[in-house]
Amino acid sequence: MTNYNELNAQLKSLIEGVPHKIANLANASALLWQGMEGLNWAGFYLRKGDRLVLGPFQGKPACIEIPLSRGVCGAAAREKKTQRVEDVHAFPGHIACDCASNAEIVVPILVGGEAVAVLDLDSPLTGRFSPEDQQGLEAFAKILENEWENMA
Repeated sequence: MTNYNELNAQLKSLIEGVPHKIANLANASALLWQGMEGLNWAGFYLRKGDRLVLGPFQGKPACIEIPLSRGVCGAAAREKKTQRVEDVHAFPGHIACDCASNAEIVVPILVGGEAVAVLDLDSPLTGRFSPEDQQGLEAFAKILENEWENMA
């Protein structure tokens, strides 16, 4: 079980006052990769118009661009709400960047009411992400949202 209080405190201490977005997102993805079990990918996609573009991550090489109209990441950005998917193979329009992925959770990072990025976690374990994971990861994303405007 992930200790989100500790994980989120670590994130705050890593990024508060640090004005470098890519470096902060790189550390955030590494923190998740080290702090959570059962992952095969942890990272970010950054919004560029009607697409999400690969940002800092941990795991195997990934899809470089994702249209907002497709996949779990696109749905999270488009709908501006977390997508917790127990079985990605049952998700309409799922994009298989890694065929070993079976579960996924994507949390939008919202600034000014718009999705500026998404936090994406994949697992080879079907049903890996619980409501508690969703709550903890949404708090994690909120820390990034609160610092977003201070990062260049």
